[in-house]
Amino acid sequence: MASTVLVVTALEDFTADKVIAALNERDVPVVRLDPADIGPGLAFGFRVGEDSPAWGGRLRTGSREVELGEVAAVYYRRPTPYTARFGHLPPQQRDFCVAEARHGLGGVLNHLHGAAYVNHPAAVTAADFKAAQLQRFAELGLTIPPTLVTNDIEAVHKFAAEHEHIIYKPFRGLPAGEDGHAGAIWAQRVNPDSFDDSLAVTAHLFQAEIPKTGDVRVTVVGQKVFAQQIAAPDGALDWRRGDWDELIHAPITVPAPVEAALHSYLASFSLVFGCFDFALTGDGDDPGHWTAIECNPNGQWGWLPDAEQITEAFADILSRNGGGRP
Repeated sequence: MASTVLVVTALEDFTADKVIAALNERDVPVVRLDPADIGPGLAFGFRVGEDSPAWGGRLRTGSREVELGEVAAVYYRRPTPYTARFGHLPPQQRDFCVAEARHGLGGVLNHLHGAAYVNHPAAVTAADFKAAQLQRFAELGLTIPPTLVTNDIEAVHKFAAEHEHIIYKPFRGLPAGEDGHAGAIWAQRVNPDSFDDSLAVTAHLFQAEIPKTGDVRVTVVGQKVFAQQIAAPDGALDWRRGDWDELIHAPITVPAPVEAALHSYLASFSLVFGCFDFALTGDGDDPGHWTAIECNPNGQWGWLPDAEQITEAFADILSRNGGGRP
């Protein structure tokens, strides 16, 4: 019977470390790998054929070896991009190697017969678009902020005229610069009169500013829900921009209709786990006080006060599929 949990992530991943430690305590076999280690540090030989319609074969890291048929669950976290592995090559060779590794190794790892994925990378990709998230929130009856996606300066001026204040936020984080470090653009109030025709160069996300009383991070793992109200000491519009060690946390109860909508949301994207961000416009007792902002289908949670309980929730799901002591 398959019993191994495959953890797919980069070497430095504090969140994955916590889950692996919990699985080890339950005597669940774990193999950790980073696909970008492909080479001497990550070797494999996979076969499929008429007599064996499911991929089989062995995968070997620097410290572990596993037969694909032994993998019962895959915890897909944050592997290093293949581009980092082949970045030293000329562009044509680099792009070729990246595509071959992704379609070859990635193609097999993402289609392991009978394995449970938390979350499947294809589901993460589908659920990673803010436009899709907001539409699904609205379909499920959740309150969302009025939102504009545009590259038209006149559309921004019209949108701004309809709302007291508007904010800008990026769709994605900043990519790494030449020094290898990635910066960040936080959600911020903007003045449309400061824009010019360069706005037409790419897409932009604008939203009406919500007169919020606080922020909430809701982490859903399977059927378990963990919610923390978050406040920055300086009352910042975006609590992520400051020192996370100084954030003020307090547990909060998610209203039943909102919780039901979150489970429906995850199911609609075939997700097992997600980190939801909400803006509160009241004390939180009324579902109408909860404005859905976004869902990160592969979000961070290791810094939250209830991280230990969240860790156990992950271990519960992976243990049920990977064997060991539940």
